[in-house]
Amino acid sequence: MSDKHPNCVRIDELLAAAGIPGRVVVYDEAAPTAVAAAALVGCEVGAIVNSLIFATAEGDPLLVLTSGAHRVDTGKVAALIGTARLRRADPDFVRRHTSQVIGGVSPVGHPTPIRTLVDEELRAFPELWAAGGIPHAVFPISYPDLVRLTQGTPAVVA
Repeated sequence: MSDKHPNCVRIDELLAAAGIPGRVVVYDEAAPTAVAAAALVGCEVGAIVNSLIFATAEGDPLLVLTSGAHRVDTGKVAALIGTARLRRADPDFVRRHTSQVIGGVSPVGHPTPIRTLVDEELRAFPELWAAGGIPHAVFPISYPDLVRLTQGTPAVVA
């Protein structure tokens, strides 16, 4: 029986079902930012996958998985997906669409699939670290596995 948070257990199940070897690691301290996560796992900030939820002009969620070393260009991304505007989602919108809190949003494990863009700059790193569903958890994954697991579209987002 696992003592992991249910979000972490769900993500481990998804990783296992996809044949991906990484598993969620839970730390005593939270890593709600890319800098904090990189320090915790001992990697470059660019190898941290930021899972950012945006709301489109139509009110739909968009998940952008970007390198921790980048800021999303919302104008560029809005044009890319064909919406008039894109705004960072508020905490209630994020929780409603992911069942997770800001600072711990995972690329997967949401109640329903969310349209996802994956930053092409993440390809530069052989091992990436993504949030495990809570601010205290992360998991390792490769870029090809991240794209496959999320069914995301590689894109230039910064």
